[in-house]
Amino acid sequence: MERTPLTGRWRLIILSPEEEEEIATQLAGPGWYNAVSDILAQDGPVRLLSMDDRRYIWVRDTLRQLESTIPILIRERELCPEWLASSPQDRPLPPPAEYPLRPRPRASEYLRSFCEAMCERHHTPVPHSIPGPPYNLLVVDRPEALNAFSYGFGPNGGGGIVVYSGFLDDIISRIPPEKTTVTQPKSWWSRLFGSIFSPRYSPPHPVPGKEQTSELAILLAHELAHLILSHHLETLSSGTVMIPGTLSVISDVLRVLIFPITMIFGPFVNDAIAQLGKMGSGELVKVGEYCTSMKQEIEADIVSARLLAHAGFDARDAISFWEQRALSVTECAHAEPMEPNYSGDKLTKSEGLARSIMGSAHPVNEIRVGKLKSELVRWETERRAAFLRLQNGTQESSVTLATA
Repeated sequence: MERTPLTGRWRLIILSPEEEEEIATQLAGPGWYNAVSDILAQDGPVRLLSMDDRRYIWVRDTLRQLESTIPILIRERELCPEWLASSPQDRPLPPPAEYPLRPRPRASEYLRSFCEAMCERHHTPVPHSIPGPPYNLLVVDRPEALNAFSYGFGPNGGGGIVVYSGFLDDIISRIPPEKTTVTQPKSWWSRLFGSIFSPRYSPPHPVPGKEQTSELAILLAHELAHLILSHHLETLSSGTVMIPGTLSVISDVLRVLIFPITMIFGPFVNDAIAQLGKMGSGELVKVGEYCTSMKQEIEADIVSARLLAHAGFDARDAISFWEQRALSVTECAHAEPMEPNYSGDKLTKSEGLARSIMGSAHPVNEIRVGKLKSELVRWETERRAAFLRLQNGTQESSVTLATA
């Protein structure tokens, strides 16, 4: 059991540090591109935008701007003291997190920590860097896809984000750009001989403005939150280790309990129950995946607001963004074999059971927006409370000095 950084949610990752290092090694370098290529190939031939494409450059620059805030999440209390001085009219800033962002310890660090505890020494300070950024980026040329996903874990290019061009085109088409043309400077050589030696002049194209970049940053911050919170490891642990292992133990217990019945009526009863168990286990696996994914999506929304605020964007814009996305039933998530149905139109039995377990009958998008609004309200509430404590402390100090 461990606390999720920044949110403090309890989670269970049943993977040893050695297994985590093995996963990171497999995804490092070209491993991430190979894994993502296999995922993308399931939907047919893949066309990628080149790194010189204006849309790729736009996404890359926005992602790097968000990545630059990751070191702040490690030491928010030291690096962001100005959150207390902001007003309700200003762009909201988050209070320092109770559980700062920390790198996941490796096996050698666990051994060192154990040895220092045995020798009654102080633990070495946590390194002030997160192994991961800069993350990989692919922009897939698929106009009909209006989403993105994140995938991976570990340093050396073990994680990254995939964005579909349809989402970028949708932003540009819905929001009028601040500029509609780009003037390309020409040299004297191109003026004289451009028609002979140079290609035809490319038509003018829209230049993304502040509002368009804000919407792109909201989507990228959500995916970036999945990566820095190691949601891929959590999903891998619950989907391949915890849930199947628990179901296997339950199945073995049931077999022992019904053994007197199978001994009397024959093995066909055991086979029938085993078949029913397989069908039920499949539904339970879906329930577990749905609950895990729902928690992670809400958590990524909350952490993405913190990333946006530190990167200079207005976190309040994320509320209208996700409300708009709820109307178009467009989702983004870290890559999974099966994505839950978030639209709320037609729920499967497993999804309905998962919502009952989580204690909510509202559509998931409505829940996500509500949690995000509550988080921004918490920011303002904590800011006011901290300001009052500081003000009262200053007054008490003044009274003490006056009486002395």
